Amino acid sequence: EKKPKGHVLLAMVDATELKALLTAQGDKVKAIKAEKKPKDDPELVAAVVELQRLKKEFEEASKPVESNPYVGSQAELQDICKRRFFFRPAFDIYGGTAGFYTYGPPGAALKANIIALWRRHFIIEENLMEIEDPTIMPHEVLKTSGHVDRFNDFMVQDVLQSDKFFRADKLLEEEIEKRLKVPTIPEAERTQLNIDLVAADAFSKEDLGKKLKEYGIKAPETGNDLTDPYEFNLMFPTPIGPSGLIQGYLRPETAQGIFLNFKFCSEQNSDRMPFGVAQVGKSYRNEIAPRGGLVRQREFTQAEIEFFCKPGDKPFEKFASLASLELQMFSSPLQLEGKPPVLMKLGDCVAKKMVANETLGYFIGRTAQFLLLAGINPKSLRFRQHLPTEMAHYACDCWDAEIEVSTGWMETVGIADRSAYDLTVHAEKTKVDLCAQEKLETPLSIEVVYLNKKAGALVGKDFKKEASIVRTYLESLPINEAKALQAETEAAGSKTMTIEGQEFTVKKEHCVFEVKTETSHYRSYVPHVIEPSFGIDRVFTAVLEHSYYSRPQDPNDKEKINRGVLALTPDVAPYKAIIMPLDQRIGSNVKYLEMVQQLRAQLSSLGINYKVDDSGASIGKRYARNDELGIPLAITVDFDSIGQGEGQTDMSLEGTITLRERDSCTQVRMAASEAVDVIAAVSGRRLTWAQVQERYVEQKNAASTAMGDGSAAAAGGEGSDATAALAAYIKKHQFTEMLNQAVNETLAAKPENPFAHLSALLAAKGSA
Repeated sequence: EKKPKGHVLLAMVDATELKALLTAQGDKVKAIKAEKKPKDDPELVAAVVELQRLKKEFEEASKPVESNPYVGSQAELQDICKRRFFFRPAFDIYGGTAGFYTYGPPGAALKANIIALWRRHFIIEENLMEIEDPTIMPHEVLKTSGHVDRFNDFMVQDVLQSDKFFRADKLLEEEIEKRLKVPTIPEAERTQLNIDLVAADAFSKEDLGKKLKEYGIKAPETGNDLTDPYEFNLMFPTPIGPSGLIQGYLRPETAQGIFLNFKFCSEQNSDRMPFGVAQVGKSYRNEIAPRGGLVRQREFTQAEIEFFCKPGDKPFEKFASLASLELQMFSSPLQLEGKPPVLMKLGDCVAKKMVANETLGYFIGRTAQFLLLAGINPKSLRFRQHLPTEMAHYACDCWDAEIEVSTGWMETVGIADRSAYDLTVHAEKTKVDLCAQEKLETPLSIEVVYLNKKAGALVGKDFKKEASIVRTYLESLPINEAKALQAETEAAGSKTMTIEGQEFTVKKEHCVFEVKTETSHYRSYVPHVIEPSFGIDRVFTAVLEHSYYSRPQDPNDKEKINRGVLALTPDVAPYKAIIMPLDQRIGSNVKYLEMVQQLRAQLSSLGINYKVDDSGASIGKRYARNDELGIPLAITVDFDSIGQGEGQTDMSLEGTITLRERDSCTQVRMAASEAVDVIAAVSGRRLTWAQVQERYVEQKNAASTAMGDGSAAAAGGEGSDATAALAAYIKKHQFTEMLNQAVNETLAAKPENPFAHLSALLAAKGSA
């Protein structure tokens, strides 16, 4: 997993012009002083004052400028995440361990909903297969895939404190990002900084070491020098079995399990191409210095697709449906020139070969659609092409979906054309056929070479266990090479050769070949694969940051409480609805309890996650704290709902509820029996809130309306319609005065039964 990075563009003052003015004014002061004028000379005094003004202006203009729109709200969002337990460091009561996090109830529900949306969007809509593979993999598998040898990051150490480790490319990125925030740097320097920024994790070990020295980067905590970069393998080793002799690793990605099961999935698909296989699950990487919260964890959730297709141009029938989709595309040439991304249609990207093929382009488009459905701001989404130096040697093309968050541009999804690399290496290692077959329109006649009967038998006799290795090699030789080998051994008697790392000596009797013509009705090939790989925890992080906002402060609120809101989409919101009584008097009413029981049963039967908030807090405060959880809709049961509205003669409102929408703070009244169906329709995007408002009567409520305008009712609940009506009723019947008078008279009389005496007094006063 990679830390956020990307192209930084800031609004700049004209630093060059300002610096030129400062230099010219400095020269002017020097010239006046050269004339040996007195210090109080008006011309000199005016020139010095102007020089000081320009210096101050230049210093002010040189201060770092933060252009990231998500930085300012981070403290508020982190407070909500911790206080409402969306997530927090794992093992917290023991002090925690870096790189591990626990998701609390709302966080776990939000993450589960993101995965459920991903499954609907890809597995169901694209008709993919899904597998579940073990999270522990044997050494041999990951050796073959290249992870044992090449799954490394470059690490540096503090030369004086050997327990301080840092990921080298991240130190470089952080230094560059800090410099880019200075608005007065020259444009040429800014361009070079952006070029180095996007290339930071693509530098070789030697080039990265040079860049660290060029930028003068030291150990962050101590300021000490750093060692030269060196490789660190990110996999967690683990022994398998009681003997500990079988070496295994916690899997670094979910993809390898799909490649190992390609043959069996292909059989389930009747060996038809193309087809896709998906897997969602945990992966593990022993990050050098995990920071940035959920962005760089040691245990994280991946959702990956391996879409197998025929090599070649890789056309895709459904690509036309996304060809007009416009996205911010950050191609490799733009990065190398230090230029910003450009808005382009996917169809144009493929036509101009910026994106390698239609299948890759299709999954780029589908990825964008998924992220937007999850709640990502389209202005903060771009697709960055891998540079030539960071592209895997076997990859044809690779793009990352990057999302701007508070820490910068974060790689969230990788979409790669991996060619046939993985299937090829696993097939070669296991000797299992991992090919697909294509029926030919016109059969082909081909010449094939094979050992004659006597030579084949002799190979089996002489090489025993290794006979299949030798025979497979000999019969896989092209005809010209087979004939050359037969002639060579005929002349020399034998030849020693290396096959799969072992030395074998074949005699002339082993190398007697025959050639025959075969008619083939099928063509065999190793499928290529397009791989979209999603970091679910990073999508989670971006969704939270992009959905958060705070309502206007109430000027009368002495506590100045921040009223934060998570404007989560109905697809991913952890709870779709909240059920609340208007106040505690309703909360204890039998009709309310029956209504809630029915609502709970209906919501549960439809699989809709919900909460009930019948605490003693004011209705305004309860609205506010459930807005923090991102709950889109609130069912409120009021006095009209239970047939006890003030002066209520029309009982048609009994059995109704009000339904409140989180972001607009508007409410409508409807029958309680209809509420769950409306919630289900809104949650499933079959109905918009605007359509709900058209169908039902709007319900004015001060406590809810105040949430949108920052008035007192929002913070304390005072000023709601129900509260105002209650106050008027108490005043009309002189509750306070009469109750105080009766209590005083009872205390003065000191009767044997004070409560009976008090009751009689109140009854007499009430009838007077």
